[in-house]
Amino acid sequence: MDETEKRVADRLAALGAPVRLRLIRLLVRAGDEGLTVGDLQRRLEMPASTHAHHLTALVRTGLVHQERRGREVFCRADFAAVRGLGEYLSDQCCADVGVSGQAPE
Repeated sequence: MDETEKRVADRLAALGAPVRLRLIRLLVRAGDEGLTVGDLQRRLEMPASTHAHHLTALVRTGLVHQERRGREVFCRADFAAVRGLGEYLSDQCCADVGVSGQAPE
């Protein structure tokens, strides 16, 4: 497995929990400004420890970046990383698949 495959596999694994998909969706929709950890926790209505566990998985794989501004921690999606997952799947995994989803004859 090369480095790109490892990175993609780690990122897909990080997105393998529904709550993490919800987190990344909220952050993508928030745009470049992102959301505070508190805002995310309130929107997802989950305990801080559970929230932190899931957020850490996204940060560790580079899908989310955190920045401290005073007393608050802002989270934002790494749009290049998120876009890269889709591009990898369509370019590498679907390279020999026709438009209809059928492999060419």
